[in-house]
Parts: sequence; C-alpha cells; structure tokens
Amino acid sequence: MKLILGSGSPRRSELLAQIGVVADEIRPPDIDETPHKNELPRPYCARIAAQKAAAVQAAAEDIVLCADTTVALGRRIMGKPADAGEAAAFLMALSGRRHRVITAVAVRRGAQLWTREVESAVKMKRLSNEELNAYLATGDWDGKAGGYAIQGPAGAFIPWISGSFTGIVGLPVSETVGLLQAAGYPLFQNT
Repeated sequence: MKLILGSGSPRRSELLAQIGVVADEIRPPDIDETPHKNELPRPYCARIAAQKAAAVQAAAEDIVLCADTTVALGRRIMGKPADAGEAAAFLMALSGRRHRVITAVAVRRGAQLWTREVESAVKMKRLSNEELNAYLATGDWDGKAGGYAIQGPAGAFIPWISGSFTGIVGLPVSETVGLLQAAGYPLFQNT
C-alpha cells in the first residue's frame, strides 16, 4: 500500500509532515477546475477534490489523497488569480470583509471514496494601497486561492478566523486524519 498525494502544494506536504505522514509519491492531477455556471462554492470545491482523486492513477490497494481550497465571497468563487491584476481585484474585494475558505478533502482507495468539506470564516482588515502593492510585489499571491496565503506575509492582514487554521492553509489536518484512518492508512502506530 502506497500513499499518493494528488497535489503539488508544498503546504499540503508540510501539513502531512506535522502528523508524521510522508507521501510515497506525489502525482498532481491535471483537471479542468473551471466552475460550472451558477455553481456554489462548497459544492464546487467538493466536486473538484473528488475529480482530482478520480484522476490520479493508483493501484487498487493504494490510497490517494487530494484536496481543493476555495475562497468564497458570498456566492463568488475566488480561485487562483491568473495574474497580479486579478490578485489585486480579489484582495480589494476581500478587504475589510469576512469571507469563507472551504477546503474539500477526498481520499480514494480502489473504488471507495471518502470526502469531507471544512469551512472556515476569515476576516481581512481593510487594506491600504501601500499594503496591497507591497504584498503584490512579494509574489506570494501566485498560486493561492483568493490571492493570499494566511501562513505567509498576508497573515498580517487577518485579525480573526473561526474554524480550521490548517483548513485555511489547504489541508484540514484533523479531518484528513479521520479520512486516512477510514481508508485503512496506519497512523499513530509504532513501527
């Protein structure tokens, strides 16, 4: 049995390492992450995580772990910005407001699939033009849902959260442990 992480995110690997889990292989799937027309953020996120898990090639006894993180402002899905201009637009929309960060986790072993979505509330302070431009110049927005990462420099913009910090980073550790255990992955055992 191998554990295959279907994600190229170094943050997800780091979060797994916190609980002593190192993936045997990393195989990021290549899927279309375009939201469907009128698709709401939580079902969108769950669909993408499940599609990622289905797309990863694995033997029947292997365990595949995939996740998707989405920033939602009301019904609006804020994925990874295409460029600094879109990152700026996302951050200005989030500035001074509460939003939701949803991370869906999908674990597959053979034909069986276990899933879980974790939703957290996040408040971003009102950003000045200087703060916004300085942050954009760091490049930290690139590849991050909503154009920011709470564990990076943008953490200075987040005075309040309610929910799972690790879920906001990109992999809710407690819920992921439960899914891995359900799939038969040996956690917290002396070997």
